[in-house]
Amino acid sequence: MAASKVLASLLRANPLYELVLYDRLSAEERRALAEAARSPGFYGILRPASPDSGLSAKSVDRDTALLFLTLREPGPLPAYARAALGETAARTVARLVADGVLEIGREGAFVAGAAAMDLFRETVGREGSGRIAELSLAALRYGQSLAVDDPVLLSWRLYTYHHRPLTPRWKRLLSTPEAVARHLGIAPGDGRRKLLDRKWTPTGSAPWLSWRARGAAASGSPAGPTWKLYVSPLPEALADGFGAVLEALTAGRATHFKVGADAAGLLRPDKIVAYFPTFERLAAAAEVVTRRLAGAPAQGVPFTSEIGAGGLVSWGVDPAGETPGAEGESWRLWLTHRLARALLSARATAAAGSEPWRFAVERLRLEGVDTDTWTPGALMWRES
Repeated sequence: MAASKVLASLLRANPLYELVLYDRLSAEERRALAEAARSPGFYGILRPASPDSGLSAKSVDRDTALLFLTLREPGPLPAYARAALGETAARTVARLVADGVLEIGREGAFVAGAAAMDLFRETVGREGSGRIAELSLAALRYGQSLAVDDPVLLSWRLYTYHHRPLTPRWKRLLSTPEAVARHLGIAPGDGRRKLLDRKWTPTGSAPWLSWRARGAAASGSPAGPTWKLYVSPLPEALADGFGAVLEALTAGRATHFKVGADAAGLLRPDKIVAYFPTFERLAAAAEVVTRRLAGAPAQGVPFTSEIGAGGLVSWGVDPAGETPGAEGESWRLWLTHRLARALLSARATAAAGSEPWRFAVERLRLEGVDTDTWTPGALMWRES
């Protein structure tokens, strides 16, 4: 929907929500929101007025609360909000409508969520291109077919999509980290081990085998975003191909890298992850990996940005403050958490015959994600 049309549309606060000031919440609710309440702009929550509404509670800041209160009486976006939001006004309104906080007038009625998707959709008929884009959309179609109502569980199912089956053969072959090291050719006495010992220091990061480049910072969070390179050959190709990966990461000056430490780890799509302080260094290493592993069968990591070789090599970026190699809300988890919530929201609000995955894609695009390539917008990870 054109920005001018969004801003001229009739809006109203969703009557199925009630706005509750933080001070008036129960003691248990205040404890659950204690961290959010430390934010200077925090106001309280929007709470579903009925458990049958299909809505979920949302924390809100003072600006959202004021807009919600203002639009209890339907009208266009108030002039004060349009002036404060500037160029982001239309996208902000679209996000609030997509999340069901506001409703937008359409053909004599008010709609929100997936029912309003065609009013702000930017990607009619576009479904991305490339092997990883195909895998990502397949993961979303799989997610919408699951009888799962828990957003955390659904996010995990999206995140783990495209794992290879953990068969008895793989369990026997890769039963321990030592067996994995032998499979990769980096066990004590193996030729690749010399390069590993000379240039890398092992770190403890179960369930991974992980290393830090000698000379790289041992701990602490980076000042800027962390660029992540995913190398995803099929597990059968790792025995011959891992040496080329190790050489490329060493030459490309990765700061850290990790490899799955058992059969389940090497069967997951994101079986090898390397970390770089700049995209330029990541790209240089990716070029070498792609060249050295030419012809290797790819598995592919959903919800990453494909570089080449049919999904063999791809990238993502974690926000500033995330320690490389640490377990936390990575770029892919950030995506799957939001995609899961959007899928569940669409089930409650989508028109008959519509597909929830399409709404999930559009909802992420409203966050600034290029959902054709699964890359973040230029300003998404800027420091606050």
